[in-house]
Amino acid sequence: MTLNDLLIPTFAAKHVSSATRHFDRMVEDFQKGDWEDSSAKAGKLIEAVVKALWVYAGETVPAGKAFSAGSIIDKLHNKPVAAAPERIRITIPRACRFAYEIASNRGARHDADEIDANEMDARTVLSVCCWILAEMVSFSQKRLDLAQAKSIVEGLMKKRFPFTEEIEGRVYVEIGKSAKEVALLILWTIYPRRMNRAELGASVVRHDYSEKNAKIAVSRIVQYVDDDGIGNLRLRNSGVRKAEELISKASSVNHAR
Repeated sequence: MTLNDLLIPTFAAKHVSSATRHFDRMVEDFQKGDWEDSSAKAGKLIEAVVKALWVYAGETVPAGKAFSAGSIIDKLHNKPVAAAPERIRITIPRACRFAYEIASNRGARHDADEIDANEMDARTVLSVCCWILAEMVSFSQKRLDLAQAKSIVEGLMKKRFPFTEEIEGRVYVEIGKSAKEVALLILWTIYPRRMNRAELGASVVRHDYSEKNAKIAVSRIVQYVDDDGIGNLRLRNSGVRKAEELISKASSVNHAR
């Protein structure tokens, strides 16, 4: 069951689809370590959520530049109790404002001359967005309490990237038929961050390959990476595409089972 299935028809399909699309992209950017883009997607998700709440309250969303998420949140707070439940008027909008402020003011949506978007910001925003969607799912599916809804949302998030994980800086991938493929997938998991050649080799060894095979694998991905001159590697676009091809194939096999 998708998030769309859980949220429609309680909330307008147009805005639900937009919110879940941005959620998927936010998670993808976060998994790659692209903190700024992850937070930017969160900002768009919040805007879609606010529109969905406004429509639920019986209002029409202003078009184009006339729309302001902050303004709509203020108006939701001032809605009479009869217009919508407290979760729609106050609880969810408060969380939206918090996440939106971080996403908007920490470099994700503007030039960050003073404060850069970072992992802590992105992680906080992602957690709040998951909570917001869980709250909406709980509201939409009356039989579910918040804990159940949160579990569903987190489960859907994890299924987005079922083949990679990072534990205290150590990267593991569950697919890859060779040491070379594993090396590519490790760099994809941390993209756009860099990893030192020696560290990448050690990471491949942790996937049950010998040191010799790991060293050869790192040397064979040269066409897919950028080297900063001191041995720190980052995937180029060609490497990103190659890794995503491997993930797409693995996903197809997984879904077919």
